[in-house]
Amino acid sequence: MLKQSKNMKGSLYDDMSGPEKVVAKFLYEHNIWWIYEQPIFVLDTKDRARLWTPDFFLPEVGIYVEVCGSDRDCYLFRKIVYKKNRIPIIFVETFKDNKWAYFLIKRIKEIQVERMKMLDAF
Repeated sequence: MLKQSKNMKGSLYDDMSGPEKVVAKFLYEHNIWWIYEQPIFVLDTKDRARLWTPDFFLPEVGIYVEVCGSDRDCYLFRKIVYKKNRIPIIFVETFKDNKWAYFLIKRIKEIQVERMKMLDAF
């Protein structure tokens, strides 16, 4: 986890949007280790290789987080591509309401339960 300074200046926080900073602070305060914009390779809808950088990677649980700053159509395309590539990702919509943090933790738990069910099938 990257250390957070009191004013969050002079670091990668300078490159983050306002909503990303809010999510980074939440993750930090809850001791959830994260990496900002960890690159991943995906095959898009036309099977072209692409390098994408979701906002956060949570290495201890192997889940990506994309912070949606607005309700744009590009997020739908991203959701389709991530699903096609079987990449576990959570889209957090901080602009909608203040329940995003509860949603984030809930989805992390749900993904972990799904993984355990898959492993129990063996």
